[in-house]
Amino acid sequence: MKNLVSEISLKYESKVKSADRELIRDSQSSEKIFRSIERYNANMQMFECFYCMFLNRANKVLSIMLISEGGTAGTVADIKKILMPAILQNCSGIIVSHNHPSGSNKPSQTDIDLTKNIKDAAKLIDVNLLDHLILCENSYYSFADEGLL
Repeated sequence: MKNLVSEISLKYESKVKSADRELIRDSQSSEKIFRSIERYNANMQMFECFYCMFLNRANKVLSIMLISEGGTAGTVADIKKILMPAILQNCSGIIVSHNHPSGSNKPSQTDIDLTKNIKDAAKLIDVNLLDHLILCENSYYSFADEGLL
C-alpha cells in the first residue's frame, strides 16, 4: 500500500522594487493606502471587511491582503490567516484595518480583544503589530494614536 502525503507549496513573488514601495510614517499614511483599495472603499457602508498590510523593517508596504468579509455587524479575522502571509513574506510589521458600516469609529470590546490577541500572536514570530485602524466613511480610529498598542 502506497502512503499518501500532501505537499505544500508556498510562494511569495514581488514585482515591486523597494524604492517604489509606499512608506508608512503614521496612521494617516496607512489610512490613505487602505482607502485606496477600491473594493474596501466601495463596501465601507455595506458590510465589514478586515484587511492586513504587511511591512518590511523600513516600514515600506510589501502587500495588502483581504482577510475576511462579513455582514453589517461584524466579520471574523482569523489570526492564522494574518500570520501565514506575514511569515511567507518575512515581514517585520503589520497594520490591520476594518470598517464599521454604522459610521461609528469607536472600537468595541471585541475589537480591543482581537487587537491584543493579534499583537500577542505576532510577537511570538517577531512581527510587530504597528496599528489597528477602524475606518468609517468620514473618519477613522487608530489604536496606536490612542495609546492602545
